[in-house]
Amino acid sequence: MAEHNYTADSVKSLDWKEHIRLRPGMYIGKLGDGSSEDDGIYVLLKEVLDNCIDEFVMGFGKQIDVESDGQSVEVRDHGRGIPLEKLLDCSSKINTGAKYDSEAFKKSVGLNGVGIKAVNALSAQFDIQSFREKETRRIEFACGEPKTIDKKNKPTTEENGTLITFLPDATMFKKYRFRSEYVDRMLRYYSYLNRGLTIVYNDKRFRSKDGLKDLLNENLSEEPLYPIIHIEGQDIEVAFTHIEQYGEDYFSFVNGQHTTQGGTHQAAFRESLVKTIREFTKKNFDPPDIRGGLVAAISIKVQEPVFESQTKTKLGSLTVAPEGESIRLFIGNFLKEKLDNYLHENPQSAEALLEKIQRSERERKELKGIQKIARERAKKSKVHNRKLRDCRVHLNTKDKNRFNSTLFITEGDSASGSITKARDVQLQGVFSLKGKPLNSFGLTRKVVYENEEFNLIQAALGIEEDLEDLRYNQVVIATDADVDGMHIRLLLITFFLQFFPELIRQGHLFVLQTPLFRIRNKKKTFYCYDDAEREAAIKTLGKNPEITRFKGLGEISPDEFKHFIGDDIRLDPVKIDAHESIKEMLKFFMGKNTPDRQEYIIRNLRFEHDIVEEDDDASSEDLEDAETATESLDDSEAA
Repeated sequence: MAEHNYTADSVKSLDWKEHIRLRPGMYIGKLGDGSSEDDGIYVLLKEVLDNCIDEFVMGFGKQIDVESDGQSVEVRDHGRGIPLEKLLDCSSKINTGAKYDSEAFKKSVGLNGVGIKAVNALSAQFDIQSFREKETRRIEFACGEPKTIDKKNKPTTEENGTLITFLPDATMFKKYRFRSEYVDRMLRYYSYLNRGLTIVYNDKRFRSKDGLKDLLNENLSEEPLYPIIHIEGQDIEVAFTHIEQYGEDYFSFVNGQHTTQGGTHQAAFRESLVKTIREFTKKNFDPPDIRGGLVAAISIKVQEPVFESQTKTKLGSLTVAPEGESIRLFIGNFLKEKLDNYLHENPQSAEALLEKIQRSERERKELKGIQKIARERAKKSKVHNRKLRDCRVHLNTKDKNRFNSTLFITEGDSASGSITKARDVQLQGVFSLKGKPLNSFGLTRKVVYENEEFNLIQAALGIEEDLEDLRYNQVVIATDADVDGMHIRLLLITFFLQFFPELIRQGHLFVLQTPLFRIRNKKKTFYCYDDAEREAAIKTLGKNPEITRFKGLGEISPDEFKHFIGDDIRLDPVKIDAHESIKEMLKFFMGKNTPDRQEYIIRNLRFEHDIVEEDDDASSEDLEDAETATESLDDSEAA
């Protein structure tokens, strides 16, 4: 065994930009290419915007202008502008900023002086210019290194504010692109939380009149059972209603930050809502009966918030201010007064709310006997069931890697065998299906307990009561890229949409992309996910490369599979459009509306035809597969 000398030369000090570039995950979470809403490039944009929002909150600047071509982003606020002599320090010195002075920025999101420096360090180009009292300065950086510095103030006719342009470093963010739909949503949320603020993005304007009420109206997928209840207080705003769906759906915010993982404020709201409604109705309803079908938004402002990571997706604070009132008590007192008053003043809404709770209660009682049998079966299956090959780290633990926990849901033993051998046993679990799951469209929650496979999936995920105990951050459907595999995807997505829509709304459900082709010669191997990548690989390798087309996951060896579920994993998030009705969507794709769906499939199903045109090995079987897909979807029993 080789000796390693531990000397003074072994101890190294990294400067601020080197550390950020070496450990970007500490600052912006995962890198990503922009195809997922939580990819790092959106965190970079958020860090820039947070400073603009803080200026607006302090009463300076009512408009923010954002422009992007998909690669670079330009953000201009109309606040006070960074003090010119401190422009270099504020953009390139860690722990430098005005937000340590709690009087200047009492309820700011960015408190540690890191955010904008991370944007600077992770950008191939970062330009910052401040306009202040008819004078300006500009500094241009590359990967955190200053390239051009204005050492003296220059005269300007521009109004006060700060202009930042950044181009993420393509060597770190591989093949990235800013998706307009994600930027749109981020800017909409900022407008909901900051009434009176106008945000202009590539000539689109975002402005909100009714705050969180507007947010819910924009995001409701079904008609609400009663008008949205919208109540406000000092440093708190709440809006909620119920719809006819299973589960709960939350939009929670702290100091304008979208806390997608919830936190102490969301937990306090859920608990306080139950307590307030129990007191109002004078009935001891079970919490799931009260919260079933709930869609809610809550925003609070606290001093010196403590988040569980630099990306600020989960609040860890217990008090609204240092040594102040607890968040639990603060939200509890607010709902006790404001919600109780609202329900007394709006008896029709109170009656509709009560009816929804009673319906949930009746359904739960009907399920009670079935649940008992299912739980006993689940306990036995934990010992004997080979369907779940669990991992060691889970989302509902305190482990620092919990957000990387993943469960692959696979079809059959061959596919699950390859993934199981190739997986990271610390972070990746595998659940193997027997075959095609039941089509759950139109069925009640009863089927989740009566159907053994669905019940075991629910138990594996830990979501029987709610998403608070979800065991995996990423639930990945891993099926073959053939007709049967697509069919199984549809049936699983139907199951989650029908009974656990919040799993999808909170961005936990994905479909695994696996390569369709392996192109290689004696020196190089390329794995290609589409025809464009295949053509590029053939061009690179030259004449007569070996071409293999994968039709099933079981054909891919474990040694190869580890490349597809590791650092370079490609996941397609399953998303629900804000205005999409889940009922109508399921009815169209999974119900008995054969002519309409058949016409839709014929209009959109072109993939197999393209393969036949381009792939010399393709045969008439490919066209038969396309016809089978149409027949499969028309089978009222299966899809």
